[in-house]
Amino acid sequence: MAFNQQQINPLDLNPNVAVGINLPLNGPAVFVSNYTTYDALKTDLINFFLTNPGERPMNPTFGGGLKSFIFSQIEEENTNGLKENIEFKLQRYFPQVGVSSLEVLQDSDNNTLIVELKYFILNSNIQDTITFEF
Repeated sequence: MAFNQQQINPLDLNPNVAVGINLPLNGPAVFVSNYTTYDALKTDLINFFLTNPGERPMNPTFGGGLKSFIFSQIEEENTNGLKENIEFKLQRYFPQVGVSSLEVLQDSDNNTLIVELKYFILNSNIQDTITFEF
């Protein structure tokens, strides 16, 4: 008999164990800890998107590379390439994350790109959305 089994990270069961740190780093004690794997994963995804490839010394391919598109021409070819790059890197660096939808929208009137990621954590009922506008 099959049923929908959900996994709970053992670190989430102990409320006194910090899993990671929150972004931005401007809390009263500089580092504000987060205590659930959900919060830690969301912070890791935000950090991934705001990191350019080549910024991490021992991991030169890590990063979403969104900043490199700030001054580039907004064209469908560029947005499709960015979307494919993000999907490939998410599968590589975040295997525990499933992508519900990834949209790269262009607003030519305001010369902005909007990246919206709707994701879920595998084997759990956790779903969330992250949106970047630049």
